[in-house]
Amino acid sequence: MKYFFLSDGWKVGRVWGVGGEWSHAAWRRPPDIKQLNLCLFDRNEKMWLYRVEDAVLMVEVQPAVRPDPADPAKNIGNVTLTRLIDAEQVLERLGTIAARCEMGNPQLM
Repeated sequence: MKYFFLSDGWKVGRVWGVGGEWSHAAWRRPPDIKQLNLCLFDRNEKMWLYRVEDAVLMVEVQPAVRPDPADPAKNIGNVTLTRLIDAEQVLERLGTIAARCEMGNPQLM
């Protein structure tokens, strides 16, 4: 599994795998991307942890709200995440980041 943190108010857009952009027809399913119940609060920003399957190489993310045409300097259309992290890197960031970590509805295994 691979992971990434995504700011609250952003959503996943296009996804790329080994063969290029993810094709529902070729894979016969959508990519396995799941928002986990773990988030970081850093400087008033809430960042959620997402888990993705190993076949995913890159993920495009974009704001969930439409850009404000009155202030184009503050608008970001999309960002492509090319460096997804592994579980060890997630734990390292959770241990070193100067932020508050919150877990919602933890489930026992």
